[in-house]
Amino acid sequence: MPTVQPKTANRPAVTPALLEEYCKKFRNWGRWGPEDEIGTLNFITPDVIKRAATLVRKGKVISCALNFDTNGPQTGAFGRVNPIHSMVATGTDHATGRQKLAGFETLPYGWGFADDQVTMFLQCGTQWDGLGHIFHHGKMYGGRDASLVSSTGAARNGIEHYKDKIVTRGVLLDIARHKGVDALRPGEPIYIEDLESCAASQRVTVEPGDIVLVRTGDVGRRLRERSWGTFSAGDAPGLSFLTAPWLYDKSIAGLATDTWGAEVRPNELPGSFQPLHLVMVVNMGLLVGEIFHRPSSKKAP
Repeated sequence: MPTVQPKTANRPAVTPALLEEYCKKFRNWGRWGPEDEIGTLNFITPDVIKRAATLVRKGKVISCALNFDTNGPQTGAFGRVNPIHSMVATGTDHATGRQKLAGFETLPYGWGFADDQVTMFLQCGTQWDGLGHIFHHGKMYGGRDASLVSSTGAARNGIEHYKDKIVTRGVLLDIARHKGVDALRPGEPIYIEDLESCAASQRVTVEPGDIVLVRTGDVGRRLRERSWGTFSAGDAPGLSFLTAPWLYDKSIAGLATDTWGAEVRPNELPGSFQPLHLVMVVNMGLLVGEIFHRPSSKKAP
Protein backbone atom coordinates (compact mmCIF):
# COMPACT_ATOMS: atom_id res chain seq x y z
CA MET A 1 0.00 0.00 0.00
CA PRO A 2 1.28 3.52 -0.76
CA THR A 3 2.60 5.46 2.20
CA VAL A 4 0.19 8.15 3.41
CA GLN A 5 1.75 11.61 3.25
CA PRO A 6 1.76 13.54 6.55
CA LYS A 7 -0.08 16.83 6.79
CA THR A 8 1.66 19.71 5.01
CA ALA A 9 0.43 22.59 7.20
CA ASN A 10 3.78 23.07 8.92
CA ARG A 11 5.85 23.24 5.74
CA PRO A 12 7.11 26.73 4.93
CA ALA A 13 6.47 28.21 1.51
CA VAL A 14 9.46 28.09 -0.83
CA THR A 15 10.21 31.77 -1.44
CA PRO A 16 13.17 33.89 -2.58
CA ALA A 17 13.71 34.80 1.08
CA LEU A 18 13.89 31.12 2.07
CA LEU A 19 16.39 30.49 -0.73
CA GLU A 20 18.68 33.21 0.58
CA GLU A 21 18.20 31.98 4.15
CA TYR A 22 19.13 28.41 3.27
CA CYS A 23 22.14 29.51 1.20
CA LYS A 24 23.57 31.32 4.23
CA LYS A 25 22.44 28.89 6.93
CA PHE A 26 23.82 25.78 5.25
CA ARG A 27 27.02 27.31 3.90
CA ASN A 28 30.24 25.36 4.45
CA TRP A 29 32.65 27.94 3.02
CA GLY A 30 35.82 27.89 5.11
CA ARG A 31 34.63 25.01 7.29
CA TRP A 32 37.57 22.86 6.19
CA GLY A 33 40.01 25.70 5.61
CA PRO A 34 40.45 28.35 2.90
CA GLU A 35 41.90 25.94 0.33
CA ASP A 36 39.13 23.34 0.51
CA GLU A 37 37.92 22.13 -2.89
CA ILE A 38 36.08 18.90 -1.98
CA GLY A 39 33.30 20.16 0.28
CA THR A 40 31.32 17.46 2.05
CA LEU A 41 33.73 14.75 0.94
CA ASN A 42 35.68 15.94 3.97
CA PHE A 43 33.17 13.92 6.00
CA ILE A 44 34.76 10.77 4.58
CA THR A 45 37.48 10.22 7.17
CA PRO A 46 39.78 7.19 7.47
CA ASP A 47 37.48 5.84 10.18
CA VAL A 48 34.46 6.20 7.87
CA ILE A 49 36.28 4.28 5.13
CA LYS A 50 37.32 1.52 7.54
CA ARG A 51 33.76 1.24 8.81
CA ALA A 52 32.49 0.92 5.25
CA ALA A 53 35.05 -1.78 4.44
CA THR A 54 33.78 -3.98 7.27
CA LEU A 55 30.35 -4.15 5.60
CA VAL A 56 31.56 -6.18 2.61
CA ARG A 57 30.15 -9.71 2.69
CA LYS A 58 30.06 -11.16 -0.83
CA GLY A 59 32.43 -8.87 -2.73
CA LYS A 60 29.82 -8.43 -5.47
CA VAL A 61 30.10 -5.28 -7.57
CA ILE A 62 26.81 -3.56 -8.47
CA SER A 63 26.93 -0.80 -11.05
CA CYS A 64 24.57 2.15 -10.71
CA ALA A 65 25.58 3.61 -14.08
CA LEU A 66 23.88 3.73 -17.45
CA ASN A 67 25.87 2.71 -20.50
CA PHE A 68 27.59 5.53 -22.36
CA ASP A 69 26.07 4.95 -25.79
CA THR A 70 23.66 6.37 -28.36
CA ASN A 71 20.67 5.05 -26.39
CA GLY A 72 21.32 7.44 -23.51
CA PRO A 73 18.98 10.06 -22.06
CA GLN A 74 20.14 13.11 -24.00
CA THR A 75 17.79 14.59 -26.58
CA GLY A 76 19.66 17.76 -27.54
CA ALA A 77 18.25 19.84 -24.69
CA PHE A 78 20.88 22.30 -23.40
CA GLY A 79 22.91 21.33 -26.46
CA ARG A 80 23.80 17.99 -24.86
CA VAL A 81 23.83 14.86 -26.97
CA ASN A 82 24.57 11.22 -26.29
CA PRO A 83 28.15 9.95 -26.69
CA ILE A 84 29.53 9.68 -30.21
CA HIS A 85 31.84 6.72 -30.79
CA SER A 86 34.21 6.82 -33.77
CA MET A 87 36.71 4.25 -35.00
CA VAL A 88 40.07 5.81 -35.86
CA ALA A 89 41.83 2.61 -36.92
CA THR A 90 40.13 -0.70 -37.77
CA GLY A 91 40.70 -4.31 -38.65
CA THR A 92 39.48 -3.57 -42.18
CA ASP A 93 42.24 -0.96 -42.49
CA HIS A 94 44.71 -3.63 -41.42
CA ALA A 95 43.31 -6.26 -43.81
CA THR A 96 43.57 -3.90 -46.78
CA GLY A 97 47.09 -2.71 -45.93
CA ARG A 98 46.05 0.90 -45.29
CA GLN A 99 47.37 1.28 -41.77
CA LYS A 100 50.21 3.67 -41.01
CA LEU A 101 52.51 3.78 -38.01
CA ALA A 102 54.98 6.57 -37.28
CA GLY A 103 58.54 5.49 -38.00
CA PHE A 104 57.62 2.61 -40.33
CA GLU A 105 57.15 2.55 -44.09
CA THR A 106 55.07 -0.61 -43.65
CA LEU A 107 53.93 -2.23 -40.42
CA PRO A 108 56.48 -4.90 -39.39
CA TYR A 109 55.87 -8.64 -38.97
CA GLY A 110 52.17 -8.51 -39.78
CA TRP A 111 51.45 -6.11 -36.93
CA GLY A 112 48.08 -4.29 -36.89
CA PHE A 113 45.87 -2.42 -34.48
CA ALA A 114 42.47 -0.91 -33.76
CA ASP A 115 41.91 2.46 -32.14
CA ASP A 116 38.86 4.55 -31.37
CA GLN A 117 37.62 7.71 -29.70
CA VAL A 118 34.55 8.87 -27.80
CA THR A 119 33.22 12.42 -27.92
CA MET A 120 30.81 13.09 -25.09
CA PHE A 121 29.32 15.67 -22.78
CA LEU A 122 30.37 14.99 -19.21
CA GLN A 123 26.72 15.51 -18.21
CA CYS A 124 25.44 13.04 -20.81
CA GLY A 125 24.64 10.19 -18.43
CA THR A 126 25.35 8.94 -14.93
CA GLN A 127 27.59 11.60 -13.38
CA TRP A 128 28.75 13.57 -10.38
CA ASP A 129 28.46 17.35 -10.31
CA GLY A 130 31.75 19.10 -9.61
CA LEU A 131 31.89 22.13 -7.34
CA GLY A 132 32.69 24.30 -10.36
CA HIS A 133 29.42 23.33 -12.06
CA ILE A 134 26.96 25.76 -10.46
CA PHE A 135 27.27 29.51 -9.78
CA HIS A 136 25.21 31.93 -7.70
CA HIS A 137 25.57 35.70 -7.88
CA GLY A 138 28.94 35.29 -9.62
CA LYS A 139 30.34 32.89 -7.01
CA MET A 140 30.88 29.15 -6.68
CA TYR A 141 31.70 26.96 -3.67
CA GLY A 142 34.11 28.58 -1.26
CA GLY A 143 33.14 32.08 -2.39
CA ARG A 144 35.42 31.77 -5.39
CA ASP A 145 34.73 33.81 -8.52
CA ALA A 146 32.81 32.05 -11.26
CA SER A 147 35.32 33.52 -13.74
CA LEU A 148 37.84 30.96 -12.49
CA VAL A 149 35.99 28.47 -14.69
CA SER A 150 36.98 29.50 -18.21
CA SER A 151 37.29 27.97 -21.67
CA THR A 152 40.44 26.21 -20.47
CA GLY A 153 38.64 24.52 -17.58
CA ALA A 154 38.28 25.07 -13.85
CA ALA A 155 41.23 26.78 -12.20
CA ARG A 156 39.56 26.05 -8.83
CA ASN A 157 36.91 23.58 -7.67
CA GLY A 158 37.71 21.14 -10.47
CA ILE A 159 36.24 17.67 -10.16
CA GLU A 160 39.73 16.16 -10.36
CA HIS A 161 40.02 16.78 -6.64
CA TYR A 162 37.46 13.99 -6.12
CA LYS A 163 39.59 11.31 -7.77
CA ASP A 164 40.74 9.52 -4.60
CA LYS A 165 38.01 10.67 -2.22
CA ILE A 166 34.80 8.80 -3.07
CA VAL A 167 35.14 5.63 -0.99
CA THR A 168 32.50 5.24 1.70
CA ARG A 169 29.28 3.50 2.71
CA GLY A 170 26.37 3.85 0.30
CA VAL A 171 22.83 3.96 1.65
CA LEU A 172 20.01 3.21 -0.79
CA LEU A 173 16.72 4.83 0.18
CA ASP A 174 14.21 3.16 -2.14
CA ILE A 175 11.44 5.74 -1.93
CA ALA A 176 9.43 4.19 -4.77
CA ARG A 177 9.36 0.79 -3.11
CA HIS A 178 8.60 2.39 0.25
CA LYS A 179 5.54 4.07 -1.27
CA GLY A 180 4.46 0.86 -2.98
CA VAL A 181 4.86 2.10 -6.56
CA ASP A 182 7.11 1.31 -9.51
CA ALA A 183 7.98 4.99 -9.90
CA LEU A 184 7.03 8.28 -8.31
CA ARG A 185 4.89 10.62 -10.38
CA PRO A 186 6.46 13.51 -12.35
CA GLY A 187 6.39 16.56 -10.10
CA GLU A 188 6.10 14.49 -6.90
CA PRO A 189 8.33 15.93 -4.16
CA ILE A 190 10.26 13.90 -1.61
CA TYR A 191 10.18 15.48 1.84
CA ILE A 192 12.27 14.95 4.96
CA GLU A 193 9.56 12.72 6.44
CA ASP A 194 9.74 10.51 3.33
CA LEU A 195 13.50 10.08 3.75
CA GLU A 196 13.17 9.38 7.46
CA SER A 197 10.27 6.94 7.17
CA CYS A 198 11.96 5.10 4.31
CA ALA A 199 15.18 4.75 6.31
CA ALA A 200 13.21 3.52 9.32
CA SER A 201 11.33 0.94 7.26
CA GLN A 202 14.62 -0.32 5.84
CA ARG A 203 16.14 -0.37 9.34
CA VAL A 204 19.05 1.80 8.32
CA THR A 205 20.47 4.91 9.95
CA VAL A 206 22.04 7.56 7.74
CA GLU A 207 25.40 8.46 9.28
CA PRO A 208 28.05 11.15 8.69
CA GLY A 209 30.18 10.41 5.65
CA ASP A 210 27.56 8.26 3.93
CA ILE A 211 26.54 8.72 0.31
CA VAL A 212 22.76 8.48 0.04
CA LEU A 213 21.22 7.10 -3.15
CA VAL A 214 17.57 8.08 -3.48
CA ARG A 215 15.59 5.86 -5.82
CA THR A 216 12.42 7.30 -7.37
CA GLY A 217 12.08 4.76 -10.17
CA ASP A 218 12.23 7.51 -12.81
CA VAL A 219 15.12 6.12 -14.88
CA GLY A 220 13.68 2.62 -14.62
CA ARG A 221 10.32 3.85 -15.91
CA ARG A 222 11.97 5.50 -18.92
CA LEU A 223 13.88 2.32 -19.70
CA ARG A 224 10.72 0.21 -19.48
CA GLU A 225 8.87 2.61 -21.78
CA ARG A 226 11.85 2.73 -24.16
CA SER A 227 11.52 6.49 -24.35
CA TRP A 228 13.39 9.25 -22.56
CA GLY A 229 10.73 11.78 -23.56
CA THR A 230 11.11 14.95 -21.50
CA PHE A 231 13.64 13.40 -19.10
CA SER A 232 16.11 16.25 -19.65
CA ALA A 233 14.77 19.20 -17.61
CA GLY A 234 11.17 18.00 -17.82
CA ASP A 235 8.76 17.34 -14.97
CA ALA A 236 10.19 14.75 -12.59
CA PRO A 237 9.98 13.46 -9.04
CA GLY A 238 12.78 14.56 -6.77
CA LEU A 239 13.90 16.08 -3.52
CA SER A 240 11.90 18.97 -2.19
CA PHE A 241 13.80 22.20 -1.60
CA LEU A 242 12.75 21.72 2.02
CA THR A 243 15.09 18.73 2.40
CA ALA A 244 18.10 21.07 2.58
CA PRO A 245 18.18 21.06 6.42
CA TRP A 246 18.22 17.24 6.43
CA LEU A 247 21.03 17.08 3.88
CA TYR A 248 23.07 19.49 5.99
CA ASP A 249 22.29 18.10 9.44
CA LYS A 250 23.06 14.50 8.45
CA SER A 251 26.62 15.46 7.42
CA ILE A 252 26.40 13.13 4.44
CA ALA A 253 29.26 13.11 1.97
CA GLY A 254 27.05 12.89 -1.08
CA LEU A 255 23.63 12.44 -2.60
CA ALA A 256 22.72 10.64 -5.82
CA THR A 257 19.35 10.14 -7.51
CA ASP A 258 17.90 8.31 -10.48
CA THR A 259 16.57 11.52 -11.99
CA TRP A 260 17.89 14.17 -14.38
CA GLY A 261 18.39 16.87 -11.77
CA ALA A 262 17.97 15.43 -8.24
CA GLU A 263 15.36 17.98 -7.16
CA VAL A 264 11.66 17.93 -7.94
CA ARG A 265 10.54 19.48 -11.20
CA PRO A 266 8.70 21.77 -11.71
CA ASN A 267 10.81 23.48 -9.07
CA GLU A 268 8.93 24.66 -6.00
CA LEU A 269 10.23 28.23 -6.17
CA PRO A 270 8.23 29.98 -8.91
CA GLY A 271 10.35 31.32 -11.76
CA SER A 272 13.49 29.55 -10.56
CA PHE A 273 15.77 26.91 -12.04
CA GLN A 274 17.14 24.18 -9.76
CA PRO A 275 17.18 26.29 -6.57
CA LEU A 276 18.21 23.40 -4.34
CA HIS A 277 21.43 23.14 -6.36
CA LEU A 278 22.31 26.66 -5.22
CA VAL A 279 22.15 25.43 -1.63
CA MET A 280 23.63 21.96 -2.13
CA VAL A 281 26.46 22.61 -4.58
CA VAL A 282 27.39 26.28 -4.26
CA ASN A 283 26.99 26.74 -0.52
CA MET A 284 27.01 23.32 1.11
CA GLY A 285 29.63 21.86 -1.22
CA LEU A 286 27.64 18.62 -1.38
CA LEU A 287 28.64 15.90 -3.81
CA VAL A 288 25.58 15.49 -6.05
CA GLY A 289 25.07 12.62 -8.47
CA GLU A 290 22.40 12.38 -11.15
CA ILE A 291 21.00 9.84 -13.62
CA PHE A 292 22.07 6.92 -11.44
CA HIS A 293 20.19 3.67 -11.97
CA ARG A 294 19.55 1.03 -9.35
CA PRO A 295 16.61 -1.29 -9.98
CA SER A 296 14.38 -1.93 -6.99
CA SER A 297 15.57 -4.75 -4.79
CA LYS A 298 12.02 -6.09 -5.13
CA LYS A 299 11.79 -6.24 -8.90
CA ALA A 300 14.13 -4.98 -11.61
CA PRO A 301 12.59 -3.07 -14.55
